[in-house]
Amino acid sequence: MAERNGHSGRAHAAAIGGVVLVAFFAGVIPLLLVVDVPDVGRSWAWTLTIGVAVWAGVRLSLLIVAGEARLFDFFFWLFVYIFMGLAPTVQMRSGLLSTTTPGMNPDLDVPTAVIVWIGLLCYELGRLAAMLRERTLRGHQGGTLGAERAGHRVTGVSRARTLILLAVGVVFSAYFVLKIGVGTLLSSRDTAFAARQAAWPDPATRSVMYALAIYPLLVGVGALAAVRRRADRHRALYLVILLAATVLLLVVVNPVSSARYSLGTVWFALIVYAGAMLTARRRRIVMGAAIAGLIFVFPIADAFRRVTVDVTWDGFFGEYKGSPDYDAFWQIANAYSFVHDGLVVAGQQALGMLFFWVPRAIWADKPVDTGILLANYRGYPFTNLSAPLWAEALVNGGVIVVAVAFVALGYLLRRFDTRLVPAFADNGLWAIVGAIFPVYMLILLRGSLLQASGTVTIAVACILFVAQSARAGRDATAADAGRRLALRLPPPRPRLADRPRADPSRSPASRSALPPSGAPSRPSGDAERGRPGGS
Repeated sequence: MAERNGHSGRAHAAAIGGVVLVAFFAGVIPLLLVVDVPDVGRSWAWTLTIGVAVWAGVRLSLLIVAGEARLFDFFFWLFVYIFMGLAPTVQMRSGLLSTTTPGMNPDLDVPTAVIVWIGLLCYELGRLAAMLRERTLRGHQGGTLGAERAGHRVTGVSRARTLILLAVGVVFSAYFVLKIGVGTLLSSRDTAFAARQAAWPDPATRSVMYALAIYPLLVGVGALAAVRRRADRHRALYLVILLAATVLLLVVVNPVSSARYSLGTVWFALIVYAGAMLTARRRRIVMGAAIAGLIFVFPIADAFRRVTVDVTWDGFFGEYKGSPDYDAFWQIANAYSFVHDGLVVAGQQALGMLFFWVPRAIWADKPVDTGILLANYRGYPFTNLSAPLWAEALVNGGVIVVAVAFVALGYLLRRFDTRLVPAFADNGLWAIVGAIFPVYMLILLRGSLLQASGTVTIAVACILFVAQSARAGRDATAADAGRRLALRLPPPRPRLADRPRADPSRSPASRSALPPSGAPSRPSGDAERGRPGGS
């Protein structure tokens, strides 16, 4: 009865928490936006984008209340809430669009908002298809999915490969620091970027070198943390290596000179490595902190971009007005205009993303980043613009490709999250994936994909490198299970040969042969035969 009452109490608390969160993210914040930002009458598309914010707020609230580690889904809706909901609504109502996308035609606002909604609805359809498939498979597989078993099964990383990867990461990170200089890394983002540009003039090489300075070390730290949790020896030595590698990593990726997305990826991964996903309460706190960080800390974290530090705050919604950080919606509009003008070459941008590693000296017509492509199309002087997934799909084939891409994305992310939920408890390979890639997905969603392809490839290669072989993984899992079982079992009873010998006189048989108290004892046979007259 007490257990039932406790479960009922937790369910009521979760329901109340869900109502409060939905009311705040999907009700209070959109309402405050409408009240605080007067509408200048640019278009009525803001009603569609505020609807996006409401729906994304509902989805975020439900994910937090559930307390499950469905991080891919969480960060997808977090991106949608800020970049497709709040930011474009503020900019359209105020008339202060992103300064990097000037001259946007108001007639594009509504079609762009509709395209955003098409992507979201298709994402939900893909996710629903994955959920239905999971339900069917559960019925055929005794209630446990293969993906969930995989999340439990891949529980180990190779200790030898982890140490090799850490050594490689230290070499690349140290080389990067020596090449750029510690003083430059701690000066400003513009100064550090100029130093990287001087060291590696080719953009592709520069991107790869920056990724090599971060991700071998970041993956190695996560893998060594998993090794240390399972180790019986050398735990102190592993801790020293972890601390030293983390310090070097935080020099390379620091709040002063690093891009905010890279900084967020590294910090989030380190928090997860420290155990932030092990309980439902911790997961809820981390997800709430991620929302607060992207809303409040993200704009302020850009203060060190210039030599002169600027920490001015223009209010909760004022940060979105005219900010170049929130150009994603308008780049979708530019991509739609690009399609409308008949300039699409189906699959060309995707081909460039797949073969990002081919030098331009060999492939002279290699596609540029989609953000640069759209900036050149519009004649913008500043070309380092975003290209969200909606825009990437549009320039590769139009609205049909948007629908197909988001159905596939919803299905795939649900499958990934199904593996993550059990993996964090076992500190397996998918736990490292869940520490890095969900938050890095913010970069992929914002685009351009071609720009991020090198980093994703390096990170995936590092994770695959530290993975145990199937046989070694099974052996490690069996050994770990044996240790856990041994801890739960009572200590073994001593063997018969090791037990102290019992006193024969105290045995039940001996006690039954003794005469009652006070009765004369019967002499033994030898004594009788020795008496006179005995036979």
